[in-house]
Amino acid sequence: MLRKQIRDAVAGFPFAAYLELTKPRILTLVLVTTALGFFLGGHGVHSLPLLIYTLLGTACVAGGSAVLNHYLERDVDRTMHRTRNRPLPTGIIKPSTAMSYGLCLVLSGVTILLFAANLLTAFLALLSAFLYVVVYTPMKRLTWLNTSFGAIPGALPPMGGWTAATGELDLGAWALFLILFAWQHPHFYAIAWIFREDYQRGGFKMLPVVEPEGRRTCRHIIAFSVLLIGASALPAILGLTGKVYLYGAVLMGLGLLGAGISLTLTRSELDARRLLKASVVYLPLLFLLCAVDTGF
Repeated sequence: MLRKQIRDAVAGFPFAAYLELTKPRILTLVLVTTALGFFLGGHGVHSLPLLIYTLLGTACVAGGSAVLNHYLERDVDRTMHRTRNRPLPTGIIKPSTAMSYGLCLVLSGVTILLFAANLLTAFLALLSAFLYVVVYTPMKRLTWLNTSFGAIPGALPPMGGWTAATGELDLGAWALFLILFAWQHPHFYAIAWIFREDYQRGGFKMLPVVEPEGRRTCRHIIAFSVLLIGASALPAILGLTGKVYLYGAVLMGLGLLGAGISLTLTRSELDARRLLKASVVYLPLLFLLCAVDTGF
């Protein structure tokens, strides 16, 4: 009887909904960038257990931050077409449960990083959670600058991987930060352009919402794409990678810039989607180049 009750309880548990709250696609990117920072900072994987604990702790913090973001935006999510079927708006998971779930994940992740890695790595993870949940999430309703502020916590994971391996922040870690910071702008501006009506419906002050003509949005896309080309060259300049990575990074950066220029000329949803696809492809290819060039 007890076994049947346990089986029924497990069968009825919404595992998929709890996983969805952690934003697994973004979480995957976070873990890949963390691993890259760990590898480049330590010049290889000198301790597999440390890497595993670093990824586990980072996953908990990033996933918990995403859950808390869902919790804070649950009412707005009901009004937007692209978010109204999420677990909280549909009632699959209660808000109080989501809040407890998110807090437990964040605290567990910070604790893991503190004891398995070091204080600096734990601090960076906690800072990332704070900036994402407490600063970026409410800022989306206040100013179009939210994209740039949100790019800061989004660029911290590779620094966390670096500090877990080395115990310190140096130029290599900042180079990875700058790459992620610059990349997020064309990526998220493309998303904001495609879904600008939905963002307006939700009351989010994304740049394409406050300036519908798109001139400033396109200028920012071009500017940060140019910055990305320069930032992506830094690992080679610092001696972390070689010429294969450098040439590939510059060529891919020019391709992303070209997609941004096309959007600037047409300001069409089609070109915004092309830019989004280009940005999605860009980052994994950049990391692959880095791995191949360094013999990972």
